[in-house]
This record gives sequence, C-alpha cells and structure tokens, in this order.
Amino acid sequence: MRLGVVGYAPGDPRAVTEEILRKGLELGVTSVCYHGPGDILDELTTSDCNRANDLYENLGLELAQFGIGYRECLFDPDEAVRDRVVRTIHRGLEVGSALRAHNVLIRTGSLNPSGSYDPTPRNHEPGRIDVLIDTLSRVAEKAEEEGMTVVIETHVLTIMGSPEINRQVIDAVGSDRLRVVMDFVNHFQSLAQVYNSTDRLNYIFDVMGPISTVSHIKDISLEPGFVLHMNEDVPGAGELDLVTAVRRWEALHPGGYMLVEHLPEEKIPAAVANVRRIAAEADVEIL
Repeated sequence: MRLGVVGYAPGDPRAVTEEILRKGLELGVTSVCYHGPGDILDELTTSDCNRANDLYENLGLELAQFGIGYRECLFDPDEAVRDRVVRTIHRGLEVGSALRAHNVLIRTGSLNPSGSYDPTPRNHEPGRIDVLIDTLSRVAEKAEEEGMTVVIETHVLTIMGSPEINRQVIDAVGSDRLRVVMDFVNHFQSLAQVYNSTDRLNYIFDVMGPISTVSHIKDISLEPGFVLHMNEDVPGAGELDLVTAVRRWEALHPGGYMLVEHLPEEKIPAAVANVRRIAAEADVEIL
C-alpha cells in the first residue's frame, strides 16, 4: 500500500509551497492531498497547475486525491441547482486532470440546509436515488472525457448510506470512471458492528472494495451518552480492527493509497506512525 495525508496543504493550489509539502515528506508519506473550493476553480490557470505539479514532482510526491468543495445537493429537486453543481464538478475534473490527480472526490450532499452530511428524511423520499443517478451519470460522462476517476465520499447519514446502496448506485451509472471512497468508518451503523468490527469490515470490503480506488484510514471511538455516539478517531486509538482493514485493502488494491484525514495538524504525525505500526502488524509493506 501507499500512504498519504489529507492536510497541511491549503485548498488553493496557488498557495501550495515547498515548505508545506515538506511537512508531509518528513513523515515519509508519498501524497499530500487537499480540497479545492468550487468558487476558485474558474480562476485556476494551466500555469497555476503546472507550478504545483513541479513542486510535487521535485519532491517525489503524488496527488492521490483532489476534492471539490460545494454546498449544493446532487439530487436537489431544483434542476437549476443540479445544473450549477454539475458545472462546478465538471470544472473540478478539468482542474484535477491538470493537477495530475489520481482521483477527484465529490459528495452527494443533503437536502438538509445545515450541511452536506446532515440527515433529513427528505433524502430518502421516493425518486431521490433516481435523480442522484441521473446527476452522477452526467458527472461520469465528463470524467470519461477527461480520463479522470471520480470517487464519491459516502456516509451512513447520507443518501448513499450503506455499502449496498453504494453498489446499487455505481452499478446503475455503469461507468468505470465513477467509484466510491473506501471510507469504512463511515459505514458502521450500530454498537454491535463496532464491537464486532472484523466482521463488519470484511462485509464492507466485500461489497465496496471492487468499486473503490482510494481508501481513508481512521478509527472509531465511542462516547458515553444517551443514544449512540460514534466519533472518528486517530487510527489505532479506537475500537476497530485496522489490521484487517489494511490487509483487505492491500489484497484488493495492491499499492493503492490509504489516506489519513480529518485531523488537526498536530495529530497527523501520530496518526501516520500508528498506520505504519498497524501495517507492520498486518505484514503489509508501505511503499
């Protein structure tokens, strides 16, 4: 496997510097990834992208994932909203291609106005999945034109809230250029699954592994309280059998990237060190 981080680098490739990238390089990772806000994408020039590419190349780094930021929902009932977000994603694919990204990351969004990963019953009304598939088909057409791979960040609180729905949507679109992120933490649904994480991880990898091209690696910790509270945590600091996760990822995608993400900068070194320890226990080499 290969190891990278989502962090350190700002969202604007024009602001990426050698000093920033060396923070990742000093940890021994081979990719430093970031998310580009949708409202800056039209400003980016070929020269801007080439400058960033030169920095990565000179340091021996790759851009395993370039995320596109936007607030719109891909299955919004308003066609004008869907058209607007498709234009943003299309431009993001062009930028991702210019930045030599391995994958361009998108999200489905939510009909809850408070956030893209905030739940609402409206996300699960009849017909919503069909609208989502139509929008993703438009995204996939552009991805095929650009020769780029789009990965969807899915989550238990979103419309693509289970491994089964992930597979359903990807199969319905039918494009090899549309995949999902193997973000296994996002698909734990109960306390029993967390405490029997080996079984749940194997199931997630069985269903989602063949339709993923990049993985995020993190952990789950449980917080006391009335009803269930599951929090993301530093890899190795929670409840999950990450040895199994690393082994399954390497078996499915030898040399594929696992990315440390969603951490403040001061926690990234410990997270990377923990992943190295876990990979050694799994007898998986980090390239």
